[in-house]
Amino acid sequence: MLKPHLIVFTVICLFFATSTTIAAPYDRNQAVAVEKVEFGQVTSVRNITQKQLVEDRNTGWKTFGGALVGGVIGHQFGGGSGQDVATVLGALLGAGVGNRYGDSSYYQELSLVEMMISLDTGEQVMVLQDLDPGMVFNVDDDVRVVYLQGFVRVDRQM
Repeated sequence: MLKPHLIVFTVICLFFATSTTIAAPYDRNQAVAVEKVEFGQVTSVRNITQKQLVEDRNTGWKTFGGALVGGVIGHQFGGGSGQDVATVLGALLGAGVGNRYGDSSYYQELSLVEMMISLDTGEQVMVLQDLDPGMVFNVDDDVRVVYLQGFVRVDRQM
């Protein structure tokens, strides 16, 4: 019979092995320091899509969880040194299953907008940013180019 602390430990390990968080590097509603703002007009707009592989960062935990569950199940069989062999084999099989079937990588399709902007200073810049359905850009729109720490964002002029 499984000991209660092994069951609790197994449930905790499985919980951490299956929890996945994906954080975007930039949130449009996030307050960040602005380095520079320039104004200009959009000279060309192109909507594009890009596929990005999102890799599962919890593969190691899933392998560990599979090994743990496999070892606990294998420990239920046999007696003496046979039980030890069954525990090791169960852990190895569980780790293999957790590694193989625990990979939840997938492709995410990103909708982007590419804009060529003529700045009031006479320079031209090209900006590629996430497509925001609430802020659609057209040729000849007056825009502001906001330079953030490590990012550039284009908004309509207000």
